[in-house]
Amino acid sequence: MHRILMLLIVITAGVMARPAAAALNIFACEPEWGALAKELAGDKAAIYTATTALQDPHRIEARPSLIARARSADLAVCTGAELEIGWLPLVQTQSGNPKIQAGRPGMFEASRFVTMLEIPAQLDRAQGDVHPGGNPHLHLDPRNIAKVAGALAERMAQLDPGEAAQYRARAQAFLQRWQEATARWEKAGAPLKGMAIVVYHKNMSYLSNWLGLREVASLEPKPGLPPTASHLSELLANLAREPAKAIVRAAYNDPRAAEWLSERAKVPAVALPFTVGGNEKAQDLFGLFDDTLARLLAVAR
Repeated sequence: MHRILMLLIVITAGVMARPAAAALNIFACEPEWGALAKELAGDKAAIYTATTALQDPHRIEARPSLIARARSADLAVCTGAELEIGWLPLVQTQSGNPKIQAGRPGMFEASRFVTMLEIPAQLDRAQGDVHPGGNPHLHLDPRNIAKVAGALAERMAQLDPGEAAQYRARAQAFLQRWQEATARWEKAGAPLKGMAIVVYHKNMSYLSNWLGLREVASLEPKPGLPPTASHLSELLANLAREPAKAIVRAAYNDPRAAEWLSERAKVPAVALPFTVGGNEKAQDLFGLFDDTLARLLAVAR
Protein backbone atom coordinates (compact mmCIF):
# COMPACT_ATOMS: atom_id res chain seq x y z
CA MET A 1 0.00 0.00 0.00
CA HIS A 2 2.85 2.36 0.91
CA ARG A 3 4.53 1.74 -2.46
CA ILE A 4 1.28 2.39 -4.36
CA LEU A 5 0.75 5.63 -2.42
CA MET A 6 4.28 6.82 -3.21
CA LEU A 7 3.76 5.98 -6.89
CA LEU A 8 0.54 8.03 -6.98
CA ILE A 9 2.34 10.98 -5.38
CA VAL A 10 5.13 10.84 -7.98
CA ILE A 11 2.66 10.67 -10.89
CA THR A 12 0.58 13.53 -9.50
CA ALA A 13 3.65 15.68 -8.96
CA GLY A 14 4.77 15.01 -12.54
CA VAL A 15 1.41 16.03 -13.95
CA MET A 16 1.33 19.21 -11.84
CA ALA A 17 4.87 20.14 -12.90
CA ARG A 18 4.07 19.73 -16.58
CA PRO A 19 3.53 23.08 -18.37
CA ALA A 20 0.06 23.81 -19.64
CA ALA A 21 -0.48 22.70 -23.22
CA ALA A 22 -0.16 25.44 -25.80
CA ALA A 23 -3.49 26.64 -27.11
CA LEU A 24 -2.42 26.54 -30.77
CA ASN A 25 -0.17 24.15 -32.65
CA ILE A 26 1.31 26.19 -35.51
CA PHE A 27 3.04 24.77 -38.59
CA ALA A 28 5.09 27.59 -40.16
CA CYS A 29 6.28 26.93 -43.69
CA GLU A 30 9.18 29.42 -43.58
CA PRO A 31 11.31 30.88 -40.77
CA GLU A 32 9.95 34.42 -41.17
CA TRP A 33 6.43 33.20 -40.42
CA GLY A 34 7.57 31.08 -37.51
CA ALA A 35 9.28 34.16 -36.07
CA LEU A 36 6.20 36.33 -36.64
CA ALA A 37 3.92 33.72 -35.04
CA LYS A 38 6.20 33.71 -32.00
CA GLU A 39 5.97 37.50 -31.72
CA LEU A 40 2.17 37.35 -31.81
CA ALA A 41 1.49 34.22 -29.76
CA GLY A 42 4.28 34.12 -27.21
CA ASP A 43 3.82 31.03 -25.03
CA LYS A 44 0.23 30.55 -26.22
CA ALA A 45 1.38 28.48 -29.19
CA ALA A 46 3.71 25.60 -30.00
CA ILE A 47 5.43 26.59 -33.23
CA TYR A 48 7.17 24.24 -35.64
CA THR A 49 9.06 25.73 -38.58
CA ALA A 50 9.22 23.37 -41.55
CA THR A 51 12.23 24.91 -43.33
CA THR A 52 15.46 26.70 -42.47
CA ALA A 53 17.16 29.81 -43.83
CA LEU A 54 19.71 27.62 -45.56
CA GLN A 55 17.08 25.81 -47.65
CA ASP A 56 15.58 27.03 -50.90
CA PRO A 57 11.86 27.26 -50.06
CA HIS A 58 10.98 26.27 -53.63
CA ARG A 59 12.78 22.95 -53.31
CA ILE A 60 11.71 21.18 -50.14
CA GLU A 61 10.97 17.48 -49.83
CA ALA A 62 7.65 16.49 -48.21
CA ARG A 63 9.43 14.37 -45.61
CA PRO A 64 7.54 12.08 -43.21
CA SER A 65 8.63 14.34 -40.34
CA LEU A 66 6.86 17.31 -41.93
CA ILE A 67 3.73 15.27 -42.53
CA ALA A 68 3.74 14.08 -38.92
CA ARG A 69 4.00 17.65 -37.65
CA ALA A 70 1.22 18.82 -39.96
CA ARG A 71 -1.16 16.17 -38.57
CA SER A 72 -1.49 17.97 -35.25
CA ALA A 73 -1.44 21.55 -36.56
CA ASP A 74 -4.31 23.88 -35.78
CA LEU A 75 -2.87 26.55 -38.05
CA ALA A 76 -0.46 26.47 -40.99
CA VAL A 77 1.21 29.81 -41.75
CA CYS A 78 2.74 29.88 -45.22
CA THR A 79 3.64 32.35 -47.94
CA GLY A 80 1.31 31.02 -50.60
CA ALA A 81 1.46 32.34 -54.19
CA GLU A 82 2.72 28.84 -55.09
CA LEU A 83 6.04 29.27 -53.28
CA GLU A 84 5.42 25.92 -51.57
CA ILE A 85 3.67 24.28 -54.53
CA GLY A 86 6.31 21.56 -54.81
CA TRP A 87 5.79 20.16 -51.31
CA LEU A 88 2.99 21.68 -49.23
CA PRO A 89 0.01 20.12 -51.09
CA LEU A 90 1.47 16.66 -50.48
CA VAL A 91 2.03 17.46 -46.81
CA GLN A 92 -1.57 18.66 -46.51
CA THR A 93 -2.98 15.60 -48.26
CA GLN A 94 -0.84 13.03 -46.46
CA SER A 95 -1.40 14.60 -43.05
CA GLY A 96 -5.13 13.96 -43.26
CA ASN A 97 -5.63 17.09 -41.15
CA PRO A 98 -8.83 18.87 -42.26
CA LYS A 99 -7.91 22.05 -40.35
CA ILE A 100 -5.07 23.05 -42.67
CA GLN A 101 -6.57 22.25 -46.05
CA ALA A 102 -6.93 25.01 -48.65
CA GLY A 103 -9.79 27.37 -47.89
CA ARG A 104 -10.07 26.40 -44.22
CA PRO A 105 -9.45 28.92 -41.39
CA GLY A 106 -6.41 26.89 -40.33
CA MET A 107 -4.65 27.55 -43.65
CA PHE A 108 -3.16 31.06 -43.62
CA GLU A 109 -1.37 32.40 -46.72
CA ALA A 110 0.54 35.65 -46.21
CA SER A 111 0.41 36.54 -49.90
CA ARG A 112 -3.35 37.15 -49.65
CA PHE A 113 -2.82 40.21 -47.46
CA VAL A 114 -0.23 42.20 -49.44
CA THR A 115 0.14 43.77 -52.86
CA MET A 116 2.07 41.31 -54.99
CA LEU A 117 4.85 42.38 -57.34
CA GLU A 118 5.75 40.97 -60.75
CA ILE A 119 2.44 39.32 -61.60
CA PRO A 120 2.99 37.97 -65.12
CA ALA A 121 0.73 39.28 -67.87
CA GLN A 122 0.74 35.78 -69.34
CA LEU A 123 2.12 32.44 -68.24
CA ASP A 124 4.98 31.12 -70.32
CA ARG A 125 7.22 28.44 -68.85
CA ALA A 126 9.87 29.43 -71.38
CA GLN A 127 10.45 32.41 -69.10
CA GLY A 128 11.61 30.10 -66.31
CA ASP A 129 10.13 29.49 -62.89
CA VAL A 130 7.50 32.24 -62.80
CA HIS A 131 4.62 32.35 -60.32
CA PRO A 132 1.17 33.17 -61.70
CA GLY A 133 0.19 35.01 -58.51
CA GLY A 134 3.30 37.18 -58.52
CA ASN A 135 6.70 37.12 -56.86
CA PRO A 136 6.23 35.19 -53.59
CA HIS A 137 9.28 36.50 -51.67
CA LEU A 138 7.21 39.20 -50.03
CA HIS A 139 8.69 39.20 -46.53
CA LEU A 140 11.70 41.38 -47.39
CA ASP A 141 9.56 44.50 -47.33
CA PRO A 142 8.84 45.32 -43.66
CA ARG A 143 5.59 47.02 -44.66
CA ASN A 144 4.36 43.61 -45.78
CA ILE A 145 5.33 42.09 -42.44
CA ALA A 146 3.11 44.67 -40.73
CA LYS A 147 0.14 43.83 -42.96
CA VAL A 148 0.58 40.11 -42.43
CA ALA A 149 0.99 40.55 -38.66
CA GLY A 150 -2.39 42.22 -38.29
CA ALA A 151 -4.15 39.56 -40.35
CA LEU A 152 -2.37 36.69 -38.61
CA ALA A 153 -3.23 37.97 -35.14
CA GLU A 154 -6.89 38.09 -36.13
CA ARG A 155 -6.71 34.54 -37.50
CA MET A 156 -5.20 33.34 -34.22
CA ALA A 157 -7.96 35.11 -32.33
CA GLN A 158 -10.56 33.41 -34.53
CA LEU A 159 -9.10 29.95 -33.94
CA ASP A 160 -8.46 30.46 -30.23
CA PRO A 161 -11.11 32.91 -28.99
CA GLY A 162 -10.22 32.32 -25.36
CA GLU A 163 -6.86 34.02 -25.94
CA ALA A 164 -8.05 36.57 -28.51
CA ALA A 165 -7.28 39.55 -26.27
CA GLN A 166 -3.74 38.27 -25.75
CA TYR A 167 -3.06 37.89 -29.47
CA ARG A 168 -4.41 41.35 -30.23
CA ALA A 169 -2.46 42.96 -27.43
CA ARG A 170 0.77 41.31 -28.54
CA ALA A 171 0.07 42.33 -32.15
CA GLN A 172 -0.44 45.95 -31.11
CA ALA A 173 2.81 45.96 -29.13
CA PHE A 174 4.70 44.29 -31.96
CA LEU A 175 3.36 46.68 -34.59
CA GLN A 176 4.34 49.68 -32.48
CA ARG A 177 7.92 48.43 -32.23
CA TRP A 178 7.86 47.40 -35.89
CA GLN A 179 6.72 50.81 -37.13
CA GLU A 180 9.46 52.51 -35.13
CA ALA A 181 12.06 50.08 -36.49
CA THR A 182 10.79 50.51 -40.07
CA ALA A 183 11.16 54.30 -39.82
CA ARG A 184 14.69 53.80 -38.53
CA TRP A 185 15.55 51.37 -41.34
CA GLU A 186 14.15 53.68 -44.00
CA LYS A 187 16.19 56.59 -42.70
CA ALA A 188 19.35 54.49 -42.51
CA GLY A 189 18.70 52.98 -45.95
CA ALA A 190 18.26 56.29 -47.78
CA PRO A 191 21.81 56.13 -49.26
CA LEU A 192 20.88 52.84 -50.96
CA LYS A 193 18.31 54.43 -53.25
CA GLY A 194 19.37 53.95 -56.88
CA MET A 195 22.23 51.58 -56.00
CA ALA A 196 22.80 49.06 -58.81
CA ILE A 197 22.98 45.41 -57.76
CA VAL A 198 23.22 42.03 -59.40
CA VAL A 199 20.94 39.44 -57.79
CA TYR A 200 21.15 35.68 -57.87
CA HIS A 201 17.43 34.93 -58.19
CA LYS A 202 14.32 37.10 -58.30
CA ASN A 203 14.01 36.79 -54.53
CA MET A 204 15.10 40.33 -53.62
CA SER A 205 12.39 42.21 -55.52
CA TYR A 206 10.45 43.38 -52.47
CA LEU A 207 13.64 44.50 -50.76
CA SER A 208 14.68 46.39 -53.89
CA ASN A 209 11.25 47.95 -54.27
CA TRP A 210 11.25 49.11 -50.66
CA LEU A 211 14.77 50.56 -50.64
CA GLY A 212 14.89 51.76 -54.24
CA LEU A 213 17.69 49.42 -55.30
CA ARG A 214 18.22 48.88 -59.04
CA GLU A 215 18.51 45.26 -60.10
CA VAL A 216 20.61 45.43 -63.26
CA ALA A 217 21.17 41.69 -63.78
CA SER A 218 20.59 38.22 -62.38
CA LEU A 219 23.04 35.35 -62.05
CA GLU A 220 20.30 33.00 -63.19
CA PRO A 221 19.73 33.23 -66.95
CA LYS A 222 16.03 32.66 -66.20
CA PRO A 223 14.29 32.34 -62.82
CA GLY A 224 14.98 28.92 -61.37
CA LEU A 225 17.70 27.97 -63.87
CA PRO A 226 21.21 27.74 -62.38
CA PRO A 227 23.92 30.11 -63.62
CA THR A 228 25.79 28.97 -66.72
CA ALA A 229 29.32 29.78 -67.84
CA SER A 230 28.10 31.57 -70.96
CA HIS A 231 25.61 33.68 -69.00
CA LEU A 232 28.23 34.65 -66.40
CA SER A 233 30.65 35.65 -69.15
CA GLU A 234 27.93 37.82 -70.66
CA LEU A 235 27.27 39.43 -67.28
CA LEU A 236 30.97 40.15 -66.86
CA ALA A 237 31.01 42.02 -70.16
CA ASN A 238 27.85 43.92 -69.23
CA LEU A 239 29.25 44.97 -65.87
CA ALA A 240 32.25 46.49 -67.61
CA ARG A 241 29.79 48.83 -69.35
CA GLU A 242 27.31 49.27 -66.50
CA PRO A 243 29.00 48.68 -63.13
CA ALA A 244 27.13 47.48 -60.07
CA LYS A 245 27.88 48.12 -56.43
CA ALA A 246 27.26 44.59 -55.24
CA ILE A 247 26.39 41.03 -56.23
CA VAL A 248 23.66 40.01 -53.78
CA ARG A 249 22.56 36.50 -52.92
CA ALA A 250 20.51 34.82 -50.22
CA ALA A 251 22.21 32.69 -47.58
CA TYR A 252 20.82 29.54 -49.19
CA ASN A 253 22.10 30.33 -52.71
CA ASP A 254 25.23 28.54 -53.92
CA PRO A 255 28.03 31.12 -53.53
CA ARG A 256 30.24 29.93 -56.41
CA ALA A 257 28.70 31.95 -59.24
CA ALA A 258 28.62 35.14 -57.17
CA GLU A 259 32.24 34.67 -56.13
CA TRP A 260 33.35 33.96 -59.72
CA LEU A 261 31.74 37.14 -60.98
CA SER A 262 32.87 39.16 -57.96
CA GLU A 263 36.51 38.22 -58.45
CA ARG A 264 36.56 39.10 -62.14
CA ALA A 265 34.31 42.17 -62.09
CA LYS A 266 35.89 43.56 -58.88
CA VAL A 267 32.42 43.93 -57.38
CA PRO A 268 31.83 42.78 -53.78
CA ALA A 269 29.65 39.72 -53.25
CA VAL A 270 27.17 40.14 -50.39
CA ALA A 271 25.38 37.24 -48.72
CA LEU A 272 22.19 38.49 -47.10
CA PRO A 273 20.49 36.40 -44.42
CA PHE A 274 17.25 36.53 -46.46
CA THR A 275 15.20 35.19 -43.57
CA VAL A 276 15.38 34.58 -39.84
CA GLY A 277 18.32 32.32 -39.03
CA GLY A 278 20.25 33.23 -42.18
CA ASN A 279 23.26 34.19 -40.05
CA GLU A 280 24.18 34.69 -36.42
CA LYS A 281 22.77 38.24 -36.29
CA ALA A 282 19.43 37.54 -37.99
CA GLN A 283 17.89 35.57 -35.15
CA ASP A 284 14.53 37.33 -35.22
CA LEU A 285 12.67 39.65 -37.61
CA PHE A 286 14.30 42.77 -36.21
CA GLY A 287 17.75 41.24 -36.52
CA LEU A 288 16.96 40.17 -40.08
CA PHE A 289 16.43 43.74 -41.24
CA ASP A 290 19.15 45.23 -39.04
CA ASP A 291 21.73 42.91 -40.56
CA THR A 292 20.41 43.20 -44.12
CA LEU A 293 20.68 47.01 -44.00
CA ALA A 294 24.13 46.88 -42.40
CA ARG A 295 25.51 44.56 -45.10
CA LEU A 296 24.12 46.64 -47.95
CA LEU A 297 25.31 49.93 -46.46
CA ALA A 298 28.79 48.49 -46.01
CA VAL A 299 29.21 48.20 -49.78
CA ALA A 300 27.34 51.39 -50.67
CA ARG A 301 29.97 53.68 -49.17
